Amino acid sequence: MEPILEISGLTKRYADGPVALDGVDLTIGKGEIFALLGPNGAGKTTLIGAVCGLVRPSEGTIRAFGMDLAKDWRSARRRIGLVPQEMATDMFSKVIDTVSYSRGLFGLPASPARIEEILRSLMLWDKRDSQIRHLSGGMKRRVLIAKALAHDPELLFLDEPTAGVDVELRRDMWRQIGAMRAAGTTIILTTHYIEEAEEMADRVGVIDKGRLLLVEDKATLMARMGSVEAVITLEAPLADVPARLAAYPLTLSDDGLKLTYRGHGGATEAKAEVAHLVQALVEARMGFSALDTRQSSLEDIFVDLVEQGV
Repeated sequence: MEPILEISGLTKRYADGPVALDGVDLTIGKGEIFALLGPNGAGKTTLIGAVCGLVRPSEGTIRAFGMDLAKDWRSARRRIGLVPQEMATDMFSKVIDTVSYSRGLFGLPASPARIEEILRSLMLWDKRDSQIRHLSGGMKRRVLIAKALAHDPELLFLDEPTAGVDVELRRDMWRQIGAMRAAGTTIILTTHYIEEAEEMADRVGVIDKGRLLLVEDKATLMARMGSVEAVITLEAPLADVPARLAAYPLTLSDDGLKLTYRGHGGATEAKAEVAHLVQALVEARMGFSALDTRQSSLEDIFVDLVEQGV
């Protein structure tokens, strides 16, 4: 995949001591959706700010579209969009005026047709003449996205794009993000809603205390680090786990009617082991009335990574 963003050794130290970024290396491919996950204060917003020219790095290099941002920042910045966490615009401005103004900031000629297209895609056209202060929280977030899209960026940063919006609006914005990617935009998002990353991202990065702990394809990560739990409800109680099942990671409930399997080391392997376990139960003529399985989510994996600091 052609790289659109290349970050090497990126470090940010503040004068009072904290290290916000600690030697971050990251490459983003053209056309992908990359989710950057991490707890509060992990360095997500600092990383975005460094790429977007809002934070001056202490060390390291950033290349976007093949250009060194330290030298060609003006040319590169025109091709980058940012949806920040906070609303930073004139609340008394009309929606259409603030989005049109954002396009002009990047030196692009006025294009009423393009502004209309953006507003319609975000379901803001009917609100185009409304003052931003009169919009709901969800609509204000849409305005931020419209402002970021006004100059047709090739690389778009979404910093907590659905913070503070309800579930229905969140899912609608997921669809909009998918449409942006389909149109060729590369998207990097930070989020506290890990189901967003699970729903949309191609790859996932986990950052904590300024260090990038992991970058991996989402499906590969979940297969490699996921776990499976299976609860088997038996037809007759057991006093202990049978010796022939001792090789499996099983625990027996107090009433002897439930065997619980917890497999680690990769969801794919664990699923295969559950299948072998069921076969062993059948061969041992141990009747069971139910088998309930649960696979760990990306959130489970994320929590484990942050706790381990690996």
